[in-house]
Amino acid sequence: MGEPEEGDRKREAASPFLITDPEDHARREAENGLRQFDNVIGLVERYLAERWRFALRLSTILGLHRHALLGIHSLAGNFRPSTVEIRASRHVPPDAWQVPLLVEELCDYINDNWETATPLHLAAYAMWRLNWVHPFADGNCRTARAVSYLVLCMKMGSRIPGIRTIPDLISENKKPYYDALEAADIRRASERRVDLAQLEDLLGNLLAAQLVSALEQATGQSLG
Repeated sequence: MGEPEEGDRKREAASPFLITDPEDHARREAENGLRQFDNVIGLVERYLAERWRFALRLSTILGLHRHALLGIHSLAGNFRPSTVEIRASRHVPPDAWQVPLLVEELCDYINDNWETATPLHLAAYAMWRLNWVHPFADGNCRTARAVSYLVLCMKMGSRIPGIRTIPDLISENKKPYYDALEAADIRRASERRVDLAQLEDLLGNLLAAQLVSALEQATGQSLG
């Protein structure tokens, strides 16, 4: 069984799914998606209420992944034990033994650049790099979007208003998201440098759309 939410950039790996019925799988996946997002918001509100200094941790990423695949996959909350391929992508994810260190380095980048980088850059980096590493047997895109949104909210210092959130908007139209990831992958491979301009632009536009939805909710008027 594949991962419906990842569209054309599905991972290819032998994966021990716990649910084989497509309808049950889709229902549980939707429930888990809500649980994962609620966990993101819970983390944001807790950090802000307690006035804690935010730092992205490997345990946070694994926890968000666990929420996405709980009851669906036996590796929920764990890194993949083998290699994977991403269909319809030129990028080949690193070997499984490299994954823990690479995810730790992702966290280090976010934390080391927290004071100087923009919210959109940090969110884009988290989203791209987690997809680049592809650390899980399944649920990589969902977890990357959740981590990115957590980073964005924490860097902006608030729970971002709007009923149509960035993760929702990406799910509604994945092609620009996949295109931006692929552009960053190609630049990384060809020039050995990180260029997230396309992904940052996409997130900026989606953030604007989310804020418009908040204004629509407040005024009761459609601005589309």
